[in-house]
Amino acid sequence: MRDLYSYFRSSAAYRVRIALGLKGLDHRIVPVHLLRQGGEQHQAAYLQRNPEGLVPALDDQGHVLTQSLAIIEYLDEVYPGAALLPAEPLARARVRALAQLIACDIHPLNNLRVLRWLAHEMKVDKAVRDAWYRHWIVTGFAAFEAQLRAPGTGLYCQGDTPGLADCCLVPQVYNAQRYEIDLSPYPTLQRIARQCDTLSAFQAARPEAQPDAE
Repeated sequence: MRDLYSYFRSSAAYRVRIALGLKGLDHRIVPVHLLRQGGEQHQAAYLQRNPEGLVPALDDQGHVLTQSLAIIEYLDEVYPGAALLPAEPLARARVRALAQLIACDIHPLNNLRVLRWLAHEMKVDKAVRDAWYRHWIVTGFAAFEAQLRAPGTGLYCQGDTPGLADCCLVPQVYNAQRYEIDLSPYPTLQRIARQCDTLSAFQAARPEAQPDAE
């Protein structure tokens, strides 16, 4: 059995939930509440699994993996079927670049620990924090939309099969919608997200479908 240590609203955990669904891999969600009791991710028991104190962590039959992109690529390498990365090197590089645009350029600036640091250490009020959040999504989505104009784009970010880039895109779109960001400047990005939302793997991974949803 695989245990995914997850928080329902974590974008990184959301990516891995999608990937597990696309691969058809059975797993159990182990909730880690990022706010309750000062954050359960900081408790000693969890830090033994992930010293960074972040989610997700995946325990795959006794082997603990961290970092969402590393976890997803591991799943793709170890478990055949429903490939999340294309075989051709240039296409693989494009998918990785799209995924990293979300996971490395947008998300780290907007994740919970950054927002909490802005609030508690820098004493930034909510309006300014929200403006910060929106700015980095809009900046990143403009670049993502431009990248999607390449010939490799199909029904999904790369071709007509969902993969790693889509696993990263959909959670970020979900976040943008929570913050009421106007997505009309990004028609291709929106189309792909809507297409993903028709698939059961994406539906089952949504935050509101998780056992710890509030």
